[in-house]
Amino acid sequence: MTLKAVCLCLSLIFSASSLAASVEENRSEAAKAAMPHLLAPFETQISKLSTSLVAAKNSTEVEALLISTGQTLWNTARQQARQTTDDRPLYWARLAITQQIRDSKLGFDADAALRNSWLALFEQNSRGIQDIRYTQGVKRILFTGFDPFLLDRNINQSNPSGLAALLLDGKFIEVNGQRAQIETAIAPVRFADFDAGFVEDLLTTYLKNPVDLIVTVSMGRKDFDLERYPGKRRSADFPDNLNIKTGGTLTNPVLPLLKGKTLPGAEFVEFSLPIKNMLTVQTPFIVHDNCTISTLRQKEYCPKNLAALANEVSVEGSGGGYLSNEISYRSLRLRDQLGAKIPVGHIHTPAIKQYDADKEAAIVQQIEEMLKAALAK
Repeated sequence: MTLKAVCLCLSLIFSASSLAASVEENRSEAAKAAMPHLLAPFETQISKLSTSLVAAKNSTEVEALLISTGQTLWNTARQQARQTTDDRPLYWARLAITQQIRDSKLGFDADAALRNSWLALFEQNSRGIQDIRYTQGVKRILFTGFDPFLLDRNINQSNPSGLAALLLDGKFIEVNGQRAQIETAIAPVRFADFDAGFVEDLLTTYLKNPVDLIVTVSMGRKDFDLERYPGKRRSADFPDNLNIKTGGTLTNPVLPLLKGKTLPGAEFVEFSLPIKNMLTVQTPFIVHDNCTISTLRQKEYCPKNLAALANEVSVEGSGGGYLSNEISYRSLRLRDQLGAKIPVGHIHTPAIKQYDADKEAAIVQQIEEMLKAALAK
């Protein structure tokens, strides 16, 4: 992608002031106190960037610096995750750098709009998005995880979906004698990014020139859930990582946006995952085909089929009423819009409290086995 495309496609929403820290960044001191050694692998990169930003002569130099720093951050996080089974260092290191981008004293004028374009560029590169490259002649899997979230409850919370993204990125697996390559990215837990088109900008290329499988993943309930019927509306009564709530409730679910307009599409969509194959992977955690949804007319039931939902108003999809449900809805809506005939769907992983390296490693291993099963014919 060109620099212009990078800055326009992500369209992330940041603080209006170039100097004001975001809500996410303001948690950094609490995170350092709770996890004092977490950023040790990144301290040199963070310190070097601070010096380099001050020395930069113009925006072009800053852009090159942030591309390099973002890519290095992503690659370092991948390497560290193999040693520590931990996704959290990447999240907190990224925030340390975004705060520098906001408030560094530069040798030239940089208004809020320019700094916001730098933030978007850095996020593209530090979330793995610009690292997605496939080898010719192999099956292609695109996989997304999420940042840690609900950090005001547990500042040391991990997210096994983000860990899976780090551990599986670039990995080759073999299915029935055919090699497949997994490429990954990590999504932000911010409603504004979704409204600005984060999911659509990420996936359009891989649906127009279709990969063989797209799987979005997030942390969920007790077991694994394959979410059959994602719903369109937001109804969850808890905040994103900027402490913004959906504005929706179980009695008044609200519609998301897409680049300034109401998100188009049906109230519900249905996954296209090879469910029978994926349900064969039942250890160490149970895997469910979750069809339960809620509408304004009826709570928590499993419809006969998608057609039975044609006249309903969605309250919760099978994946709930939060961003985990929404990334699934948006990816399937876009698949159908673009006419891509590939398997797409969402996996909710077993939940963890705070951080559990052994359980998270087992979760990632089972995800890999489910991906193999999904490609088996």
